[in-house]
Amino acid sequence: MIDDFLYGTAGHTGPPAEVEAAVRAAAAAEIMPRHRKLAAHEIIEKSGPHDLVTAADRLAEEHLTAALTKLLPGSVVVGEESVHADPAVYEALDGDAPVWIVDPVDGTRQFVRGEAGFCTLVALALHGEVHASWTYAPVRGEMAIAVRGRGATLNGVPIRSGAPAPGAVLKVAMSHPDYTTEAQKRALLGLRTESIAARPCGSAGLEYLAVARGSLDAVAFNWEYAWDHAAGLLLVTEAGGAQSTLSGAPFRIAGGNDLPFTAARDEATAQRVLAALRTGG
Repeated sequence: MIDDFLYGTAGHTGPPAEVEAAVRAAAAAEIMPRHRKLAAHEIIEKSGPHDLVTAADRLAEEHLTAALTKLLPGSVVVGEESVHADPAVYEALDGDAPVWIVDPVDGTRQFVRGEAGFCTLVALALHGEVHASWTYAPVRGEMAIAVRGRGATLNGVPIRSGAPAPGAVLKVAMSHPDYTTEAQKRALLGLRTESIAARPCGSAGLEYLAVARGSLDAVAFNWEYAWDHAAGLLLVTEAGGAQSTLSGAPFRIAGGNDLPFTAARDEATAQRVLAALRTGG
């Protein structure tokens, strides 16, 4: 079903333009009109002050849910806000229907602060495999698209992650060690070495995009919500990068991963990051 949807039209070489249009339309209708204009009542804490949701998150997810399921009849949506309302929705990742994985505003804290560092993430998956993804940063005017086996583009131009210079200090964006288990904290602190310049991550989607375009060497994350990672992991791998969990197994979007995990510009860089994480752990 997904192959027919993505490539069924004769001469078609990429994902339907309607998906990109739906992502742009949701941002234009529900996100950008609220950028730097959020009222206090439109910002709500979920689990704490670092876990925020806004009216833009909720309404953009509703917009995307209606548009995407219309484009692909029989598909379902696993979105950050729908799962917050009903955790059972997450189980669709293991089901038989095509799944749209949606993070309407990735980088909500940045959005609330009126900054540019947020994006909308959409991925299309079936049976745990991600087939296509869209990463849209509306303030920056950037749309990155990846299709399994077809490569990755940024604003229509192919991108490659490349590799760091031999012996270069690695630039790595990482989860904040304070928001994790003790074992994962120790692993992440293994990145504090002379050969790695680690910093706290911002929007996960934009950090993945930075890896895919070669301006960041790797990410190391200790949480596994599919809406944060599905789009970016496909983007990095289709740009020539590599990804792995701490055990050496690939990341599973349905969960149950050995954390932390990494995505990097190339396999050698991924192995350097994993070695540092294992030393710390």
